[in-house]
Amino acid sequence: MGEGLFAAIKTNKGTITCQLEYAKTPVTVANFVALAKGEQKNTAKGAGVPYFDGILFHRVISDFMVQCGDPTGTGMGGPGYVFPDEIDRSLKHDVPGKLSMANAGPGTNGSQFFITHVATPWLDGKHTVYGNVVIGQDVVNAITQGDKIETVSIIANGSDAKAFDAKKVLEAEKAKFKAR
Repeated sequence: MGEGLFAAIKTNKGTITCQLEYAKTPVTVANFVALAKGEQKNTAKGAGVPYFDGILFHRVISDFMVQCGDPTGTGMGGPGYVFPDEIDRSLKHDVPGKLSMANAGPGTNGSQFFITHVATPWLDGKHTVYGNVVIGQDVVNAITQGDKIETVSIIANGSDAKAFDAKKVLEAEKAKFKAR
């Protein structure tokens, strides 16, 4: 790993390390980082509790993707709020290992995300791509429904990544978040 902001997603199958696109999708990355650290207020878990720890991969479609981020494990749960898409046209679902927001339509991002097994270009412009797997695509490919995240660690390498302040970004953008 070089410079950048990374998420080490430790699962029961191994660790998936993703580089986060904080410069191109700052709100989406800030939401993910703050939830991972237990710093984002939500209705599912208490203050200070890392949101993704213990959450199941509730949807796995072979040769497509693995989906996670729902504390209920049903695909219907979330953090109690939604926020708008943050589509950067330079970030595409063009190769395996794209970290992207799962949603139920425009402006319904919350906490659910997916990681692709293959290129999925039909998702471009519909789901916010906010990172990519740099280590552990084999782990992504090994995950089955019911596997779980054990912990998510955020790693900041370099001065720009260390200067990224998720709480500050979310505070500046809080008007865009709507209760759900």
